Amino acid sequence: MKLPKILPLMSILLKFCYLFLIICWVGCGHAERKSTSTELHKEQPEEGLSAQDQEEKSEQRTIVFFGNSLTAGMGLDLKESFPSLIQQKIDSLGLSYQVINAGLSGETTSGGKGRVNWVLNQKPDVFVLELGANDGLRGIPLDETRSNLQEIIDKVKEKNPEVAIVLVGMQIPPNMGPEYTAEFKNIFPELAKKNELALIPFLLDGVAGRPDLNQKDGIHPTAEGQKIVAGNVWTVLKDVIQ
Repeated sequence: MKLPKILPLMSILLKFCYLFLIICWVGCGHAERKSTSTELHKEQPEEGLSAQDQEEKSEQRTIVFFGNSLTAGMGLDLKESFPSLIQQKIDSLGLSYQVINAGLSGETTSGGKGRVNWVLNQKPDVFVLELGANDGLRGIPLDETRSNLQEIIDKVKEKNPEVAIVLVGMQIPPNMGPEYTAEFKNIFPELAKKNELALIPFLLDGVAGRPDLNQKDGIHPTAEGQKIVAGNVWTVLKDVIQ
C-alpha cells in the first residue's frame, strides 16, 4: 500500500542525480578549456612582433652620438644630419645597430659633463663623443676643456666598461691666437692616446672654410656638407662596429 507514494520521490531523486552529473561534466570541460587557453597565451610572443623580430630586437646594438649643434644637424632636417646618414649606411649594410642622435645646440664640454649620465641610460655599445668646438670658440681655458672631456670619458667607461668610445677631433679658427689654436687641436689626439680611443682626426675635414658646403653662418655644414662629415665619421666608425 505504501509503494505508490515512494515512486514519485525516487523519480525526483533520479532527476536530481542526472542534473548534477550534467553540471559536473560541463564544468570540468570548461575548466579544461580555460586551462588550455591560458597555456597557449603564455606561449604567444610579444604582441605585434614575431619570434624572429624579438630576437633581432634583443641583439640590436646602440650607437650614441653625443655632441653639439654639429651632431644635432642645426639648420637642417634631422634626416640630413650626419648621425642619420650613418644610420642609413648601417641599414644598407644589414648591420644591427640603432643610432641615437644626442646632439644639443650650444653644448659645451661642461654642459655635456652634466648631461651625460642621463644619456647613458640608453646603454650604448658605441659612444661617439663630439664636444669641444663651443669651448674653443668661447675661449674657455684649455685645461678646463681637457678635464671635462676626460671626466665624460671616465663616466662612460664607469657605466659600461665594454663600451667602445670614439673621440671626434675638432679645430677652430685662429681668432684666439696661434698658441691657443694649436693646443686646442692637440687636446683630442692626446686624450685618444691616453685613453686608447678611436679618433676621428677632424670632423669637418673637407668642409670647414668652404662657403658652398656651409650654411650662411659659415660654421654649420649644409646637407651636402653633412654627407662629407658622415664620410669622415664612417672612415673610423666602420672599423669599430665591424
